[in-house]
Amino acid sequence: MTSSLPLVVENLAFRYRDRQGAAIEDISFSAEKGELLLIAGASGCGKTTLVRAINGLIPRSYKGELAGRILVHGEETTGWPLSRISQSVGTVLQDPERQILGTRVLNEVAFGLENLGMPRQEIVERADAALAYLGISHLRDRETFNLSGGEKQKVALAGVLAMRPSILLLDEPLASLDPASALETLAMVRQLADEGMTVLMVEHRVEDVLNIRPDRVMFMAGGRVRYLGDVNGLIKVVNYHEIKLPAQMIIERAAQDPFPAAANVFSEGAGRGSGGDPLVRFEDVAFGYEKGSDVLKGISLDIRRGDVIAILGPNGAGKTTFVKHAIGLLKPKSGRVLVNGRDTHQTSVAEIAGTLGYVFQSPSHMLFAQTVFEELAFGPRNLGHPKAQTEKEVKEALDIVNLADKEKDPPLALSFGQQKRVSIAAILAMRSRILVMDEPTAGQDYQNYMSFMDSILRLPNFEAILFITHDVDLATIYANRVILVANGRVEADGRPQEVLRDFDLLKACRLVPTSLLQANLDYLPKTGRFMRAEALAHV
Repeated sequence: MTSSLPLVVENLAFRYRDRQGAAIEDISFSAEKGELLLIAGASGCGKTTLVRAINGLIPRSYKGELAGRILVHGEETTGWPLSRISQSVGTVLQDPERQILGTRVLNEVAFGLENLGMPRQEIVERADAALAYLGISHLRDRETFNLSGGEKQKVALAGVLAMRPSILLLDEPLASLDPASALETLAMVRQLADEGMTVLMVEHRVEDVLNIRPDRVMFMAGGRVRYLGDVNGLIKVVNYHEIKLPAQMIIERAAQDPFPAAANVFSEGAGRGSGGDPLVRFEDVAFGYEKGSDVLKGISLDIRRGDVIAILGPNGAGKTTFVKHAIGLLKPKSGRVLVNGRDTHQTSVAEIAGTLGYVFQSPSHMLFAQTVFEELAFGPRNLGHPKAQTEKEVKEALDIVNLADKEKDPPLALSFGQQKRVSIAAILAMRSRILVMDEPTAGQDYQNYMSFMDSILRLPNFEAILFITHDVDLATIYANRVILVANGRVEADGRPQEVLRDFDLLKACRLVPTSLLQANLDYLPKTGRFMRAEALAHV
């Protein structure tokens, strides 16, 4: 009987008003009390649209054609106001920037409760309890603007948990989290389900979620449910190129296939041994956002031609702050940063943009144009590229990120994963000498991010590439140099084979060894370098 089920979805379909074709169609399923349901699928397959329909944002905030019905605890939600739905259905969005409204953490966590008109004492007690549950009570009085992406994600989750919903929707909750925080979040999600909460979790990091034993898995493609069942059934039906499975599973499957051509995309030696002046030099750089609190403490290093650098470390370690100094968005409190031999204190951000192209962690910080084409053309035009060259650069960038069919679409109408790829393409089109990407794989399915990373490393115009990431496997496969940052300092700087084998150091930097890293360490005497799982299958 449906009334005993927390959630029932019947024949659900939706088409956005400003897009061609249905985003989702013919979706029917139910979820039980205490069930943890993992929802997986490629970026743009309809996962976020399904979440928006369940939490009521469709059709209230996102307009279009809706069919089918949704029942929460046996009642159809069509006539409910959002305030009523939010008391039963809590949502943590993919991009915490879109969810956080309060200037201080406590205000943010209390926001929903205040809107319900609760007594002040109960609001404070619930907010403090949610912060303590997530282990972030130390952030209580911090300004939300100065938090890292991962810290913002945890604060957004605290705000939802304070409402005590019976159904929790998590849209890419691990996207901004360091690996140790991701493990803690997953353990907490499992605990919430075990305590009786119904949890629907949209996530590309399938391998990580499998470790907490989801009760069922839904696999979506092209707006439809292609599989709904237990984990073992999923592993049998999915393409290992589309969904990231544990390394050993990929190795077993890939052994039956030809050697992957893309496996030869890697950078041999870091450019630190190359001749000539460094492209970027940090000399004893210190910086802090608030008086008496330094985020960077004595950073000294060079970025040279040929470097493909993965910057790893815990949330709030100073990784993004470090990179923003390289592009001149921030200036050192002491020490100096040199770009092409010039001190950034004497150089404008616009001048540096010709050398360094920066992809922000949150696409909402970058996207503004009415169409994807206009978004990508903006940078080259401002750098004075001729019209024909600009059009060629835009087309090539869209091909690299697999969005050639979206050039007339509004960027902000796309999924988060697609928006992230638009922001990457916008920088690729500028043809800067150094590419800097902050969390390039956030919101990306395995196939898309492997494809665009392969393509980017083949491009001849980049003299160096830096990417901030929490994805240890991304560093394992693509970097020729790994920098570990923790507590505002460089804790390690060297070849991946040297830095990533120190598991004690990884643990200290809140990183977690992966199945791919372990497989590479096992194969290293034979290979001499790190490789993707598909290539290890043929060693």
